[in-house]
Amino acid sequence: MPSKSDTRSNRVGVGEAGRQGDDVRSDLHAKVDLSQAGDLNVTVHSKVAAFYGDAIAASAVETLKSLGVEHAKVSLDDKGALPFVVAARVETAARRAGASGAAPPTRTVERTESTTRNRIRRSRLYLPGNEPKFMVNAALHKPDGIILDLEDSVHPAEKDAARVLVRNALRCVDFLDAERMVRINQLPLGLEDLDEVIPELPHLILVPKTESADQVRDVNDRIEKILQREGVDGPVWLMPILESALGIENAFTIATAVDTVVAITIGLEDYTADLGVRKTTDGAESMYARMRLVNAARAAGVQAIDSVFGDVGDVEGLTAWGVRSRAMGFEGMGCIHPRQIDVIHQAFTPTDQEIAKALKIVAAFDDAQAKGLAVVSLGTKMIDPPVVLRAQHVVEAAQQAGRIPDTDRVGGRSPRA
Repeated sequence: MPSKSDTRSNRVGVGEAGRQGDDVRSDLHAKVDLSQAGDLNVTVHSKVAAFYGDAIAASAVETLKSLGVEHAKVSLDDKGALPFVVAARVETAARRAGASGAAPPTRTVERTESTTRNRIRRSRLYLPGNEPKFMVNAALHKPDGIILDLEDSVHPAEKDAARVLVRNALRCVDFLDAERMVRINQLPLGLEDLDEVIPELPHLILVPKTESADQVRDVNDRIEKILQREGVDGPVWLMPILESALGIENAFTIATAVDTVVAITIGLEDYTADLGVRKTTDGAESMYARMRLVNAARAAGVQAIDSVFGDVGDVEGLTAWGVRSRAMGFEGMGCIHPRQIDVIHQAFTPTDQEIAKALKIVAAFDDAQAKGLAVVSLGTKMIDPPVVLRAQHVVEAAQQAGRIPDTDRVGGRSPRA
């Protein structure tokens, strides 16, 4: 039987959610009938019902009672779903049937503190927001960031289900050291996404199809109101995605719209479609846009992050793209498959030769500073301040990537100080 995603029932008081089919894993299909009299009646169909059937049913009952549901007939078709998925699917089905109460799932991981503004962001791995099978082990691949996506990877009819599932994942899944990101939908729908996910304190929100500073401010204002209402501390960082000619032309005003913007990135599929040109593997058609974004990001003091490379099987093409991207001034890029992560990390991490040279330059600069000398020399060569600054950036990048220990931290003052 082919898998399918059930949205709503034609019957009043009946709602369905989740995927079903022989090829489904780590998910659960829930059908909730609120038109039935009597107590909560939960039936569980699962290959592991003998071991976990009672726990699955208890999770469903807990979720329904938190929604204020006391009478319902519930059918659950389990395909290896974890508790946070069971709760999400039952909640969505109940809401589609007409339930309206609040149903916070049990939190199994603590809210994490905000990440730093300039943390390393070489790779960010996109995960479809309505596919739980990708979420649980994603952190084991060690991306710098994990994006729970509510936008393009989610069918329009499943936006409500994805929103609840992503909220539960933020509460219950340990993403280890990865920065926890959520890509919301294009505004105004994305503001509704914020209401659900911001109380769980994701580290960063990606704002798709950004074309103006006002859009960024609208997102930031909504986040601040939610944080105040929930009584939790931020900040929640922002990464606008520029995906049109207008967005690229407004790159600097977008990057400086609010002080929670830490990076700007480009979405090349939509950008090239907006231009009416074909996206190529060498990126010649997007060179202007990418360089304009890098320049705007540098001028604004935020990170420039490149788009994804869409061909998962083309490792050589990805390597070449990453090397060119770093040479252009980008500090990272997106990825759509775990196998791309190591390749991207290698492309955006300084080489041994670059690190060795940079350490010598920085050491010479520190020595000159300690001696009160205005001129920095390395062997028979004089080192200009911009060269020192570039070397310091290389050392800092190598430290963040774990290539050299923190004991080799850059010393002295910036040559621009």
